Amino acid sequence: MVNKIWGCFIIIGILYCLLNKNIEIVNNAILDSTKTSFDMIIKIFPVMALWLGIAKIAEVSGLLKKLSCKISTLLKYIFPEIPKNHESLSYISSNIIANMFGLGNAATPFGLKAMQSLQELNKKKDTATRSMITFLVLNTSGVTIMPTTIISLRMMYGSVDPTSIVLPCIIITFLSTLLGLMIDRILARFYV
Repeated sequence: MVNKIWGCFIIIGILYCLLNKNIEIVNNAILDSTKTSFDMIIKIFPVMALWLGIAKIAEVSGLLKKLSCKISTLLKYIFPEIPKNHESLSYISSNIIANMFGLGNAATPFGLKAMQSLQELNKKKDTATRSMITFLVLNTSGVTIMPTTIISLRMMYGSVDPTSIVLPCIIITFLSTLLGLMIDRILARFYV
């Protein structure tokens, strides 16, 4: 739906420029955005590659699995509806770990598999379960230890200290996750 809305905005903008004989504005915007996008990719890629490499090393060494097991014990309390040792808990914990390291792209497959696994437990297939909603809250507000994308953008735009946002990000994402879970539990009492 959002793609259609943005597509309409772009078409309307181009048509407006054509009708007002300002097509050079469209050409300049396309060329400028292409250059900006390329510059962003060139500057963000090394940082993303570094953290994806570190995450891969952590995965191969077993660190992610150990962290995932530690988080799985906590997840049993957050998701009491999920049976013990169900595969969805490992997918959820892997998703949380990847998001903690700021690897949103790496976390997406785990999140999709977690939702598929939670759907298998769902008795009413057209309605989200309590666990699905809680997972969505956790995934949306997830704690971030290393906000790689933000650091990359700050580096790209010449920040004096691009990593100065790490501690505030940890605090804010922890608080947003805690608040999100509290609101989730409060609303669950009223609507379930």
